[in-house]
Amino acid sequence: MNAILAITVLLAVEPAATGRTSATPPATAAPTADDLLKKYDAIMGPDNFESVTQMTAHRDDDSTRTYKMRILKNGTEKFRLWFSEPAAVRGQEMLRQGENLWIYLPNLKKPTRLASRESFQGGDFNNADVLRVHYQADYAAKVVLPGAIPDAWELELKAKNTDAAYDRIKLWVRRSDFMPVKGEYYSQSGKMLRMAEFSEIKNYGGFKRPAKIVMKNMLAVKRFSVMVVETMNVKVAPAPARFILDDLGR
Repeated sequence: MNAILAITVLLAVEPAATGRTSATPPATAAPTADDLLKKYDAIMGPDNFESVTQMTAHRDDDSTRTYKMRILKNGTEKFRLWFSEPAAVRGQEMLRQGENLWIYLPNLKKPTRLASRESFQGGDFNNADVLRVHYQADYAAKVVLPGAIPDAWELELKAKNTDAAYDRIKLWVRRSDFMPVKGEYYSQSGKMLRMAEFSEIKNYGGFKRPAKIVMKNMLAVKRFSVMVVETMNVKVAPAPARFILDDLGR
């Protein structure tokens, strides 16, 4: 009996003694809200890029208008945009330097100040949606658990300043690759203003992001705008001179 007892005790302690364990490995830590915002900014607004983008605005009367533009970005605070279509806006430009935003109209030969929350060319995106993607700076965020969309992280964002595009945002990003899936955009009173759907993940020379964003107007339900990124190059080094007021119109 003593021999049997000794063998039983040896078998019971062997895994610990030999360094082996049957315990389940610890799970990978969930990303923080700051981690997810950083991923969103890197995907939707990489530091440097040049793109050709098209926006089609669908109006209340079922008419549409399509705009084509070239966008240049340098760092987190500098944007330059040139309109090429339609003919009515050809030659117009927009410039962003930090919190300051201007539009250049060829017939006036001078820049005019714009507000971030104004509609972008009368569509359902606002100026900050197009010419400022810096959620880490503009919003305080928290992760919402459990999320409303399976296999996606849900974030609730609150604006830190009045220059942010919206007062509050709900944002969903895929758990597998952090690609944005959906956004809901609210006023300070809690009314939903817009809802975005992100789709058609595209590889732009090694850089992946959603190529299509549909922005639905929740206050005028027949209105929506579709933004499509046709080309994007993140391997550019824009000249600083491209982002000064005196260069507009040249």
